[in-house]
Amino acid sequence: MTDATLTETRTSADAAAWWRQAAVYQIYPRSFADANGDGLGDVPGILSRVDYLADLGIDAVWLSPFYPSELADGGYDVADYRDVDPRLGTLADFDAMVAALHARGIHVIVDIVPNHSSDQHEWFQEALAAGRGSAARERYIFRDGSGPDGAEPPTDWISVFGGSAWERVEDGQWYLHTFAVEQPDFNWDHQEVRDDFLQTLRFWSDRGVDGFRVDVAHLLTKDLSEPLPSQAELDAMDRTSGTHPTTDRDDVHEIYATWREVFDSYDPPRTAVAEAWVATPERRARYASAAGLGQAFNFDLLVADFDAEQFRGIIDDNLQQAQRSGSSTTWVLSNHDVTRHATRYGLAPLEGRAVKQGTEWVAAGGPADMLDREQGLRRARAASLFMFGLPGSAYLYQGEELGLQEVAEITPEQRQDPGFFRGAAFDGLGRDGCRVPLPWTADGVSFGFGPAEAHLPQPAWFADYAVDAEAADPSSTLALYREALRLRHPLQTGETLEWIETGRADVLRFARPNGWQVVANFGTEPFDLGADAADVVLSSADLDGALLPGEATAWIAPAGLLG
Repeated sequence: MTDATLTETRTSADAAAWWRQAAVYQIYPRSFADANGDGLGDVPGILSRVDYLADLGIDAVWLSPFYPSELADGGYDVADYRDVDPRLGTLADFDAMVAALHARGIHVIVDIVPNHSSDQHEWFQEALAAGRGSAARERYIFRDGSGPDGAEPPTDWISVFGGSAWERVEDGQWYLHTFAVEQPDFNWDHQEVRDDFLQTLRFWSDRGVDGFRVDVAHLLTKDLSEPLPSQAELDAMDRTSGTHPTTDRDDVHEIYATWREVFDSYDPPRTAVAEAWVATPERRARYASAAGLGQAFNFDLLVADFDAEQFRGIIDDNLQQAQRSGSSTTWVLSNHDVTRHATRYGLAPLEGRAVKQGTEWVAAGGPADMLDREQGLRRARAASLFMFGLPGSAYLYQGEELGLQEVAEITPEQRQDPGFFRGAAFDGLGRDGCRVPLPWTADGVSFGFGPAEAHLPQPAWFADYAVDAEAADPSSTLALYREALRLRHPLQTGETLEWIETGRADVLRFARPNGWQVVANFGTEPFDLGADAADVVLSSADLDGALLPGEATAWIAPAGLLG
């Protein structure tokens, strides 16, 4: 197939709901590329790598927060929702980046963080200064404490990062922070909060942003009527009725209906995808409704082993959910919050694996001496190629196209994740290990990330995964991703699949409506593709004649399908 034909196919797909089956590349800006030499990735750094992104073959980038922030939680503590952190660049830099990405046919999705702000946000600083009973405090959730002198928190609620979910301020009142102390929760019953976020959505949409990833979309609205329940009572409450006091309430969708009005006021309409950790598929479908955000993350593969039965069940379930909601599903194997899948798949199965803090353990709760890096990478390549063949959108996390492993060699003094310090360890060691800056070159002070040392330590073995080393190797993971994403555009069709019986429980095979087939061998024994081996256009490992090796995936495209 010629490059011109590929371009024509891609343009056609873009014109019709591009997001439904897009390949979206997540950028964690502070760890992608550093242009100014301060050790932090920045917006000009992203701009310097747009050709790399275009060569990769993605349809969109999703930018994790780049807003002004004290980095109490990796940028998810936002001090100003309508600006760029000065350490990361300027609005002019952002505009230049968007223009460059758009010029290469790449859409731009930005993170929006609506549940909470930074404690440095001007509203929160105003609330502290204004004192008890002030209008400024109504934008957040302030309460008097319990006990005779109010010296105890209003409830015994625990924050996501450990410790009390309440923090006392100088005049004795307490504010709610579902996450870090530096992240006070907004009061979404307040009209000014609602109006301000609509203004934020318009601000970025007017600058050319194509869509939004909505952080913890299920947490915004809360019913804090007295008496407040205890943590035990909260945990025991039904999470499927839409009436839980703090999570996945029905009334949150009133907010997203107003957001949809903003999205649909643009041509083309802006898109959105919800991060919604909810109890049932039916609850998640509401976030994916066309009247709301339009799409919701499916995180099920993040907590699955490299196992054929688990994968098939997850795929069937999520395709059915997408059909019911009228949306398309999303597939994710790695992101900024979890252990990279090349490491997960090289450890013992997730179920029953202990979780322990300590530098001798890799994240995901596995001892370092039990990590099989080669097996982990082999399985990761197979799983990624399998995922790219599924109907729906595929989300990639920066560095997975290099086969990067999790970095465990980070001392407590070097760590930044509040989950590590506050007892919520996230897979064992916190999230820093997947946020280490990328290696672009096999040598240099920061492996080409920038002219200075990176803000998180990069191990010596990063040299083997550097972009320049892999770009020169046709068998590299980078080469596999580039070819998979190149072929995915002309092959992607419809939003359904049909399973094909393989005679083996550890081998999955499906066909897409145009005859494109994907075969994944989750076992260790080779699988005979027979005559179909002649039509294999891509595989995660070399075939031995007609035999697909164990822990490998192949794409089969009948003659003529690719032109």
